[in-house]
Amino acid sequence: MDRAPGLSVRLKLTLSYAGFLMLAGAVLLAVGYFSLSRGVHPGVTFIVRSHADLLYFAPVAGIVMAFLLIFGLLGGWFLAGHMLAPLNRITAATRLAAGGSLSHRIGLEGRQDEFRELADSFDAMLARLDAHVAEQQRFSANASHELRTPLAVTQTLLDVARNDPDRSDGDLVERLYAVNSRAIDLTEALLLLNRAGQRSFAREHVDLSLIAEEAAETLFPLAEKRGLSIETSGDTTPTTGSFALLLQMATNLLHNAIVHNLPEHGSVWVTTSVHPGSAVLTVENTGDMLSPQMVGTLAEPFQRGSRRTRSDQAGVGLGLAIVKSITQAHDGTLTLIPRAAGGLCVTVELPRSASY
Repeated sequence: MDRAPGLSVRLKLTLSYAGFLMLAGAVLLAVGYFSLSRGVHPGVTFIVRSHADLLYFAPVAGIVMAFLLIFGLLGGWFLAGHMLAPLNRITAATRLAAGGSLSHRIGLEGRQDEFRELADSFDAMLARLDAHVAEQQRFSANASHELRTPLAVTQTLLDVARNDPDRSDGDLVERLYAVNSRAIDLTEALLLLNRAGQRSFAREHVDLSLIAEEAAETLFPLAEKRGLSIETSGDTTPTTGSFALLLQMATNLLHNAIVHNLPEHGSVWVTTSVHPGSAVLTVENTGDMLSPQMVGTLAEPFQRGSRRTRSDQAGVGLGLAIVKSITQAHDGTLTLIPRAAGGLCVTVELPRSASY
């Protein structure tokens, strides 16, 4: 927005300092002037000072006022510059951030005051923006790579079919169907991840225990096919949010626990509990031994453990990333901890609803 130029804040403060100093000097000189003269008060006679004393006072007052003006302007300019120095650093950092440099930090020293609070808040905002931009760049690169893979496979299959007319069309159709299904799953997962990140959903009262039971019933055939057992427990666990998104969150957690489990005789435990101010959903599963370093990356988009992609049900690498995004969109926290006996323990803690 174009605006007409105006006086700088430093000049305004300088004029304010000088004006206040001149006003204070004028008041003191006025008090001094009236102390040199005495008027007549009813019933009391005062002695009037000589006219020469009053004439002598006038030039002295003028010299004093001139000195106060010069001293106020110079001193005010210096003091204003000193006081506004932190603001100049903040302004410079703002310009750098506006130009795309998010790695710069103000790092204002000194005691805690209004400028220090503003600078610290700005540094914290830059840190969050920098991390968010870096995460989005990684996500875009990974998403492009993941989307390019099925397209490249499709192109290869079509090239082979075109160069080999005797190749069975049935086999080609089946492979193209599988590749296309994976591309559709990936696209839907990306759309869901974007929807959760934008928090564009209506909130309602929901019960996490019912959501966990519905997710378990939906995935029970898959668990039974793999020879796994699912145990659900917990009382009413009220919270607020999107039923569809929270169901997707629980389904992703349970699907992840089933797919990345022992080859046979594995177990999955789903529990819900209520704590002061929070509603908690916990999903545990048996499985391979996992290191804390590996677990710390599992909720990142397209991140998979080296031994966690053996199955045809391994997904597109966005299961836990979607869980994390849905949890954050509901103002909750996601915690992943490797189990001592192997497998993973995932805890989702959401704000508790007062009523259900």
